[in-house]
Amino acid sequence: MARQGRLWLGALLVLGGCAAKTDRPAPAVERPPPQRVVPYNSTGLENVLGRTARMLEAQFGKPALDVREGPARKLQFGGAACVLDAYLYPPKGGGEPIVTHIDARLRDGRDLDRASCVAALTRR
Repeated sequence: MARQGRLWLGALLVLGGCAAKTDRPAPAVERPPPQRVVPYNSTGLENVLGRTARMLEAQFGKPALDVREGPARKLQFGGAACVLDAYLYPPKGGGEPIVTHIDARLRDGRDLDRASCVAALTRR
C-alpha cells in the first residue's frame, strides 16, 4: 500500500506540472511620452544662416570666441542683451565654411529666441 501511495503521489506531482496555469498579462511598462520635435525656425535668421565668418564679423564685429575643431568652427558674439553662437561647416561640395546652425541665450544662460538675439546684436 505504501508503494501504491508513492505512485499516486508521483503521478499527482507529474500531473500537477501539466496543470493549466492562468496566464497573467505582463505588467504594463510605463513609457515616457514621445518627445516633440521642435522645428528649427529660421525666420529672422536670413542674415546669419549661410554666411561666412567674414560676413558675420562685418555684421557683429570681432567674435568673443573663435573655436576650430577639424573642419568645423564656432564663433561666439556677445552683447549686453545676449550671447550668440554660430556654427560653421564647409558646404558638401567644399569651399569656405558657412553658418549652418546658431544658438542664442541670455547672459545668465537661459534660452532666448535666436532671431531676437540677432536683431539685438545687429543694432549695436
